[in-house]
Amino acid sequence: MAEGLSVYIETYGCQMNEYDTDLVKSILVESGQRLSESEHDARVILLNTCAIRENAHSKIYARLQQLKALKAKSSHQITVGILGCMAQNLRNDLLDTHDEIDFIAGPDTYRELPGLIARSRETSDKGLALRLSRSETYSGVDPIRSGGVNAWVAVMRGCDNMCSFCVVPYTRGRERSRDRKGILAEVESLAEVGFKQVTLLGQNVNSYEFGPFGFAQLVRVVADVPGIERVRFTSPHPKDFPEPLLDVIAGHPNVCNHIHLPLQAGNNRVLELMKRTYTIESFRELVERIRGTIPGVAISTDIIVGFPTETDAEFEDTFREMEEIRFDFAFIFKYSERKGTYAARKLSDDVPPEKKTERIVHLIELQKRITGEINQQYVGETVEVLVEETPKKDPGALSGRTETFKNTVFPKENFTIGDLVDVSIERSRGSALFGRAVGYATQGERKVRAG
Repeated sequence: MAEGLSVYIETYGCQMNEYDTDLVKSILVESGQRLSESEHDARVILLNTCAIRENAHSKIYARLQQLKALKAKSSHQITVGILGCMAQNLRNDLLDTHDEIDFIAGPDTYRELPGLIARSRETSDKGLALRLSRSETYSGVDPIRSGGVNAWVAVMRGCDNMCSFCVVPYTRGRERSRDRKGILAEVESLAEVGFKQVTLLGQNVNSYEFGPFGFAQLVRVVADVPGIERVRFTSPHPKDFPEPLLDVIAGHPNVCNHIHLPLQAGNNRVLELMKRTYTIESFRELVERIRGTIPGVAISTDIIVGFPTETDAEFEDTFREMEEIRFDFAFIFKYSERKGTYAARKLSDDVPPEKKTERIVHLIELQKRITGEINQQYVGETVEVLVEETPKKDPGALSGRTETFKNTVFPKENFTIGDLVDVSIERSRGSALFGRAVGYATQGERKVRAG
């Protein structure tokens, strides 16, 4: 391969894709390539894609049209590659209808990228690398990160859950966990270069298992790494949430009091169709255990409206459950059919689009009210905030997250990004808290709302 090709990468979708992009950067730099900040300076353009939501698909197709025009008017050869879940799931559609694509590579084949790029530039053949692996965890690849206070760390890859609406098992393969020694080495190196927070990633992180070492043990040892002030994780599955993990969160000052727990639907028939393997009753029991074990914990969730055959009465069950459980916040989506899933093959997408819109509007309105009521309880309290950025609309302020994941804004004064700051909350608006800093946080001491 020609030395020093400039490579520009765009990332779409979830945090796992962001982590994978950092892996890809490392693999390409190790092979002699250079990373570019602009598509206009690049000889290779890579789109790391998502197959989970319809909106992600639409963005990629629109972007490909732009890249087609860019290739046509360029005075030099531009190679376009599609990476990630969409490449794995829609390879035939992509190659048959988009001649601007030179190669596609699935999430388990990124080590092959240097060779794919070379062959694509030397021949007119469309390159394919779509093998799903039972063992690839990218051991030995040190991700190249762009900085910040939080670093994503994938602890496992793939998923065995086979939810009927989800394409991940078909695009990322079966579950396999990373060696804990490699994870710890990565976290230690992150601490050495100044990252204050790590977020452990997996399609179902609580399924992590490396020999006798389970996820609760992993969280504990990661939180003990010197220099790591906060540990988060996403996303667990309600079906096998490990009880010892609750004790780790409650007892370790560095593990954040926030759990993202996807409900998806509040009706048992719909949950069964989704193949979620729990009932609304068992979900509520888990929520009660979480709240009983971890004072002041924040719980967020995912919801899908308009799943095939969902009736108005079944949607009302979901509405009622959200009203009673009172999540701190929720990501709410309209059901969209994903090629290859059980739902796409066996169920008819029979809920009209206007009905889906009506339902999502009702849930969003409900969740906004609940979030506002919960956040109002923070007024008058002092919370610990990890400073992440300067808000674009207010250069005289800083913003960051409480350990319960509340976005908090306060005047900058002498503080800076990466500081842990105690902030006295004066008001709340929407999903954000606003206050004034009262000093640096005491290391290792939690400051959270009581109860």
